[in-house]
Amino acid sequence: MASLTLSVSDEFKNKLKSFLWVNWSEIAREETMKKLIFENYVKTGIITDEEWEFCDKMNWHPVDELPLKDDFKKELEKRKKEKSIKLKSVSQIFKDIK
Repeated sequence: MASLTLSVSDEFKNKLKSFLWVNWSEIAREETMKKLIFENYVKTGIITDEEWEFCDKMNWHPVDELPLKDDFKKELEKRKKEKSIKLKSVSQIFKDIK
């Protein structure tokens, strides 16, 4: 397995040392893999079986990283402005349904 060395400031290194239980190498591997999968997904729209397995393990999907579409943002803003109904209990939701 290849090794990679990163340069960080002494201050940052000292902050990292305060989290002794964290496996920083594993975090770097996972985040790098996410970046590679995301870039591939954006270019091709395809995720390989191996990438799906990784995504499932991480409970993550490249779509999670995509920005919200403008139409969706507009719909959210519209709904924020609508009047809401205040309920005292969950049973009130179903009281008019028969």
